[in-house]
Amino acid sequence: MGIHCFVSGGDNVALIAIQILGISVLAGLVGSVLGLGGGIIVTPALTLLFGVDIKHAIGASIISVIATSSGSAIAYIRDRITNVRVGMFLEVATTIGAITGAFIGGLMAPGILYIIFGLILLYSVLAMIKKTKDELPEEVPLHPMAGKLKLQGEYYDKALQQTVPYNVGNVYGGFGVMYGAGVISGLLGIGSGSFKVMAMDVFMKLPLKVSSATSNFMMGVTGAASAGVFFFRGDIDPVISEPVALGVLMEAMIGTKVMQKLKSKTIRKLFIPILAYVAIQMIVQGVGGSYD
Repeated sequence: MGIHCFVSGGDNVALIAIQILGISVLAGLVGSVLGLGGGIIVTPALTLLFGVDIKHAIGASIISVIATSSGSAIAYIRDRITNVRVGMFLEVATTIGAITGAFIGGLMAPGILYIIFGLILLYSVLAMIKKTKDELPEEVPLHPMAGKLKLQGEYYDKALQQTVPYNVGNVYGGFGVMYGAGVISGLLGIGSGSFKVMAMDVFMKLPLKVSSATSNFMMGVTGAASAGVFFFRGDIDPVISEPVALGVLMEAMIGTKVMQKLKSKTIRKLFIPILAYVAIQMIVQGVGGSYD
């Protein structure tokens, strides 16, 4: 049940494809700037506005994540904003967590995890609100493990017109959050872009731009690993996925330039309401049992 199922009578497939393209452009911009991927916009838009079956919407969402990463990660890596070492380190936690989630799927009520992680996200919202006036992390001590793994780095901030060196703190906390995000992702099949940014910004005290760029890089790795499964299940409808991929890819490239010209304080103000929305949705789903 893809786009063919909700096109009827005089409805024009090409017109609907153009509308999906337009929404995907917005998703690509938001995803590349905030490090969330485009799924947070693509999935609800396809299901609520176009009546796409949720499986096909999620399949298109995976494609949007890969497209966002492809369009933005290259630019961020080229400009040395992405911390590849941190990204690959946290991918280990996410992967192990996803495997764990697959194994414990029948042992724990999914609703409990939804509520727990919704509350964690709400805590992160409060922590981010306290940091809205801070442009950069101040006096972050280098965590011993970060020093051993050489996770610290620097980048040139075009908005501030200066090179910003930074340390990495609370490595274990960030690793733990990403492990938990992997568990809930593997158990419930949800994305974890908000957890990635939150783990690096709130727990590991990375500059927000580094957190966003690194999250984009990580989501491409995760999305590529799972896309094959969705493809062989038949959950990726080309009629839906092609305009999604094109729109997201086009705007993701522009989003990288927009992000670098924005101050971190501005990006954080954009990120907070989205994070709060995701947190509330998770808690509501956990309480209401709509995760089945």
